[in-house]
Amino acid sequence: MSFRISHTVLFAAVAAAALLLFPDRSDAQDLAIVGATVHPVSGPSIENATVIVRDGRIAAVGSDVAVPDAVRRIDGAGKVVTPGLFDPNSQIGLVEVDLVSQTRDQRLADDDDPITAAFDPSVALNPWSTLIPYARSGGLTTVATTPNGGLVAGQAAVIDLAGETPDAMLVRPRVAMLASYGESGAAAAGGARGGAIVRMRELLEDARFWRANRSAFDRGQSRDLAQSRLDLEALQPVLEGTMPLIVRAHRPSDILAVLELAREFGVRPVILGGSEAWTVADRLAEAGVPVILKPLTSLPGDFEQLGARFDNATILHAAGVPIAFTTFDNYRANEITQEAGNAVRFGLPWDAALRAITLAPAEIYGIADGYGSIEPGKVANLVVWSGDPLELSTWPDAVVIRGRVQPENSRQKALLERYRSLDDTPRPAYDDGR
Repeated sequence: MSFRISHTVLFAAVAAAALLLFPDRSDAQDLAIVGATVHPVSGPSIENATVIVRDGRIAAVGSDVAVPDAVRRIDGAGKVVTPGLFDPNSQIGLVEVDLVSQTRDQRLADDDDPITAAFDPSVALNPWSTLIPYARSGGLTTVATTPNGGLVAGQAAVIDLAGETPDAMLVRPRVAMLASYGESGAAAAGGARGGAIVRMRELLEDARFWRANRSAFDRGQSRDLAQSRLDLEALQPVLEGTMPLIVRAHRPSDILAVLELAREFGVRPVILGGSEAWTVADRLAEAGVPVILKPLTSLPGDFEQLGARFDNATILHAAGVPIAFTTFDNYRANEITQEAGNAVRFGLPWDAALRAITLAPAEIYGIADGYGSIEPGKVANLVVWSGDPLELSTWPDAVVIRGRVQPENSRQKALLERYRSLDDTPRPAYDDGR
């Protein structure tokens, strides 16, 4: 218990100090990736290019960049360099084994109250999760680790997949509020979508009332409010438009209901899931609302996804809707390039697919000034690929996070070596792959 308390106090102090959005790391390496094809995402590709990394950040990129003496060189001849990949919806660092409740910290199981807006699961980040090196092995360098469950689940944080303490991983806490509508939101609110909208409207009205009458509330001289002070306080950035409200919704009527609620309260929505978002692409584009989706969703897994189709991302992009991709899978998150590659197969431009797993998530979470593209001054999260990163047979040759080349070990690789030979040779001791 003493460790749990001290850990929470320590992390709260760190989170409060996290206005240093992109902290430099004194242990970062100076690197030069030489002779590669670089896809900056923010601009056209650069052939035979060099990327210089200094003090954990990108110092220079171009085809005529001089390589400083005494820096580590990575030969990029015949290879491709992209920004580190970014999954905008993950529970990596919060979940280890789905069927073991003691290893799950992504939700509050409160059947009596489906609204837990103040919940910040980032205090429970586990830097030693075996899921981290495996995700990193596929080129993922950054994820938004998000709560789930209930009607309003809580607040997301952005983390880098490197570091031995929670504060070392943290990029920015409390970057978005997560909520559900459609079937899951209806179930949390009593069984009907109308009930979910009523609860959401009541919640936002009470948060707005609390902001205008805080002194009276503290004196006990205001009307009763449906939620706790902490929940209402956590919703203030949502009402101010500085924190996006990410709402899980699939069918068009649900998406339109979310857009109307957002318009009424002046909040900034993001649609998560959006299996049938293609049907209202024009409305989403008009409102400038991004959609976080899984491109390979095509089967009617439930009644709110009957219209799912492989070219959902293509239709949304053509209409001008900002899109980002996720796998919805903590254990196979490194397959995000396969999702993006299949979106290209069904008509999405290649550059748009790469953007959907790099710069687009950074823009959604308001950290594009430091993440998501290869530009001088940005954090040096980079991947060196053996070929086209959206091809299934391509794998990273090097993954760089905050200027450090990451180890290639993972638990999966350790198990492969342990059982590569099935003869009677004694097995090496267990290795967690780190």
